[in-house]
Amino acid sequence: MKKKSPSRRSFLKLGIAVGATALIGSGSKLMSAITGLESPESGDKVKVLTQDGKMVEVDSAHLCCQPVSNMEARIGIPNKKMVMVIDLAKCRNARKCLQGCQGMHNLSPQMEWIKFYLMRDSQDTAPYWFPKPCLHCNNPPCVKVCPVGATFKRTDGIVLIDNERCIGCKFCMAACPYSSRVFNWEEPPATRPGDPKKYSPENSVPARLGTVSKCDFCPDSVRKGELPACVTSCPNGVFYYGDKNEDSVTNGNETVRFSEMINDRAAYRFMEELGTEPSVFYLPPVNRSFDYKVGFEGLSDAEVKLYKEEAKITF
Repeated sequence: MKKKSPSRRSFLKLGIAVGATALIGSGSKLMSAITGLESPESGDKVKVLTQDGKMVEVDSAHLCCQPVSNMEARIGIPNKKMVMVIDLAKCRNARKCLQGCQGMHNLSPQMEWIKFYLMRDSQDTAPYWFPKPCLHCNNPPCVKVCPVGATFKRTDGIVLIDNERCIGCKFCMAACPYSSRVFNWEEPPATRPGDPKKYSPENSVPARLGTVSKCDFCPDSVRKGELPACVTSCPNGVFYYGDKNEDSVTNGNETVRFSEMINDRAAYRFMEELGTEPSVFYLPPVNRSFDYKVGFEGLSDAEVKLYKEEAKITF
């Protein structure tokens, strides 16, 4: 019996999936695309970034990345160099990015992998909001002090923690000049039905009592061609994420060349004088979209007072 040749539609689907993820495995969905026997679509559309820097919507059924081993998780995604750009002019302290992060990683409310500060450069300038995830340094002090190799840097620039190795000594917390790490003092929330069945440093789920955790740059999402939760949850397009090697970053609605954005808009890296070489770049708060006072909405009087004191606001 003559085998049915793959349909043009199947090849198009395969092409989109490969271009979106660049890391698709040899699972059943890929085989369906090759043989022309199409798997049913799930109806769940996800935005993915193609290799040429374009945003496309793909049915999640056609993203067929295979789970990676712990060794692969420690090495990183080949030929990638992940970077983030944060536009301070757009931030209004909505904290939706934090909520998205906590939901993605099944974190308890008190576990905050993204911190928010009200910054003020001088007494003559207006304050602005400053979100700070882990900066995924290219020269990370945290990695150097870990006595058991629990925290490590990958070839794609992402710094992760393996909580199966972490002994809770907090050396990494003391070494981090950005206070990006948090300690799991309480028993983490119960695993949810949709959570990964097996722990990996790439998904950080489930968390473990007595270990350190932090922003992980969502490498499990990157392998599927998806954007981190903080990027997709932000209503104002503050976070841009992408691959430095491809010279492309996106906030989900706008895709730009990384090199042009950081050069044309005078991007800087926070406390770069420390020699840590962060992978997170900040765009100065020029032509701000919001008055800083909007960020006080929903906060208690005590929280507002603390923010004002930190920014030395007396009016």
